[in-house]
Amino acid sequence: MFENIEFANPKLLWLLLLVPLSILWYVLRHKKQEASVNFSDLKGMAKLPKTWKAYLRHLLFALKMAAMALLIVALARPQSSSTNSTSNIEGIDIVMAMDVSGSMLARDLKPDRLTAAKNVASDFVQGRPGDRMGLVIFSGETFTQVPLTTDHGVMLNMLGEMKNGLIEDGTAIGDGLATAVSRLKDSEAISKVVILLTDGLNNAGSVDPYTAGEMAKLFGVRVYTIGVGSYGTAPYPVQTPFGTQIQQVKVEIDEKLLTQIANMTGGKYFRATNNKKLDEVYQEIDKLERSKIEVTEFRRLHEEFYPLVAWALALLLLEFLLRKTIFRTITD
Repeated sequence: MFENIEFANPKLLWLLLLVPLSILWYVLRHKKQEASVNFSDLKGMAKLPKTWKAYLRHLLFALKMAAMALLIVALARPQSSSTNSTSNIEGIDIVMAMDVSGSMLARDLKPDRLTAAKNVASDFVQGRPGDRMGLVIFSGETFTQVPLTTDHGVMLNMLGEMKNGLIEDGTAIGDGLATAVSRLKDSEAISKVVILLTDGLNNAGSVDPYTAGEMAKLFGVRVYTIGVGSYGTAPYPVQTPFGTQIQQVKVEIDEKLLTQIANMTGGKYFRATNNKKLDEVYQEIDKLERSKIEVTEFRRLHEEFYPLVAWALALLLLEFLLRKTIFRTITD
């Protein structure tokens, strides 16, 4: 009748022994109550037809026994459960540490480094709906734009509003990384990740980048570092009395520093020299950070005794009606 049936009170099923004992008692009692009449010859009685009531004389008792059995099983509380299933969920907290210094306006990426980084980061966020995300921006100082959250709408809005000039200019890589790590140190996620994107040399802030890297390692935070910028020189907009003019400026990225930070934390360093490369970098990080936790879902138990109680009551009602009508006796 049911699949995967279990009983909440299985010991009560021992009460079912009352059914055969009651039947035995009924049979013995029935024999003792049979009336006896003395006849000299039984040949005449043999030809008397038996009525349907004679055939069904034990029906009332059978209905009672069936109702009692159903009620005992119902008291044991049969329960069905849904089939166990496993599912994979993402268990990753990610903080993006984004450089918003003036050099991020260079146009070796289109339309500029900062806008290209915002666009690719937004695509990355939308592609990971199961993760908590956070956003830290840094230049000469650092600021947490978005604490860890599952509200990706907020994350996307703040990425869209991110721009140069919000905070003092410079490149405080150590401060930016330290702030990002502080947002993750108390996380209980299976994986904690910082994606650090910059285009320059550390020249500001109070925290040494290597010290920040050691902090990340201590708290189990994996750091992926991205150096943004072409090799050699890059076109950069400069304000002059004659308007904005494009000048070639030297590209200086501390790849040694970024590589060491990535290596010491179990991450990886990437160089993005154009929009396509930057997009490929985030795609690779997306693939690397797809570790999953296998979770067995808890079973949902459903009480199945209600139909049994209903059938038992129906049988008792039927027995009562038959006893008061068709099988009514003088003693009733």
